[in-house]
Amino acid sequence: MVSADFVDIGAALGVGLLIGAERERRKGEAANRASAGLRTFTAASLAGAVAILAGGAPLLAVTTVAVSALAALAYWRNRDDDPGLTTEISLVLTVLLGGLCMRDPRLAAGVAVVVAVVLAARTPLHHFVRRVLNQSEVADALVFASATLVVLPLVPDRSMGPYAALNPHAIWIVVVLVLAIGGIGHIAVRWLGNRFGLPVAGLASGFVSSLATIGAMGAEARKTPGNLGPAAAGAVLSTLATTIQMAVVIGVVDIATLRALAAPLLGAGAGAMLYAAFVTLGALRRADAQQATAGRAFSIRTALTFAALLSGVMLATAALREWFGEAGLIAGAGLAGLVDAHAAAISTATLVASGRLTPDDAVLPILVGLSANSANKILFATAGGRAFAVRVVPGLVLVVAAAWLGALAPGLFGQR
Repeated sequence: MVSADFVDIGAALGVGLLIGAERERRKGEAANRASAGLRTFTAASLAGAVAILAGGAPLLAVTTVAVSALAALAYWRNRDDDPGLTTEISLVLTVLLGGLCMRDPRLAAGVAVVVAVVLAARTPLHHFVRRVLNQSEVADALVFASATLVVLPLVPDRSMGPYAALNPHAIWIVVVLVLAIGGIGHIAVRWLGNRFGLPVAGLASGFVSSLATIGAMGAEARKTPGNLGPAAAGAVLSTLATTIQMAVVIGVVDIATLRALAAPLLGAGAGAMLYAAFVTLGALRRADAQQATAGRAFSIRTALTFAALLSGVMLATAALREWFGEAGLIAGAGLAGLVDAHAAAISTATLVASGRLTPDDAVLPILVGLSANSANKILFATAGGRAFAVRVVPGLVLVVAAAWLGALAPGLFGQR
């Protein structure tokens, strides 16, 4: 027990040294010298730890109040210089982190690292907020925070509506996902410019949801015609991410199913890669993409429209099952693929892993699910306008055709 306490106190010492070292660098010299530095923060953290050991939470509360009073006095003495409250608040937080070290040293150490990073990043953070972000982007950040932290926990997480097809919690997650993808794309565009940012954002977002990415990129192309090429490249690259992710999830569930699907997945991956390279290089060569400008990070209207369309697909899927019954594994995979290609692949691979299906028999249902998902992607691509669809749809068709070709003529890609 004693040794455990020593370890926890050592963690408190580390917390104080970490935050104190950063504050020491900001302390200044001579008359402008701040009141707290390396030693003060280290002592404050140890005081919190000792308070927990000696008297528990009540003594920690007294210690925190005492340190807060000293911090307030120090701030009052320097009030004419407008020093800010960062050091004083950090000192009080360090006391609490020292106490937390005696209960959960790993959590306390993690929070301390975050605090130190935020304190050290003062200059770039101030520059980003004051010079880079505009008012609309700040408003978008608040909308995203509200949708994620306020609305999402309140939305019911149960099936309801006709045929019990709709789960409001899952649907709102889709809204949050589309907002996040739009935000990722906006950040990438602001950082790398439209020509490079949109393709990078499309590839990264494709691992989350290629369907949502195509919808978001289509909205960008419709909103800003000059970014049509990079937006289409991002949409096509998201299909490459889909193929890679499908191979990974199938391999995790059942390696035998992955071996059976090696030829179709290689064909789909090769088709996606070649077409993505063609579209992306064409977009990067064009110099007429509009320059990245400050603006809205995402469109809440687009996110809600996407969620409504996806809800319609889920409702139609449930209605078909109710009207016509279970038409077998293939029909079920096709219905699941309308919403998510990975859902069809995982459910089928699970049957193989449980011994209820052979690996070779899993190929057809998974390809049906992939084809249905691609058909849904085509529908979303058309929402981005004719020019966007012309650039994206051929790639979707090529990926599906290459996958089926790999299944029907495995000799072209290697025997299963």
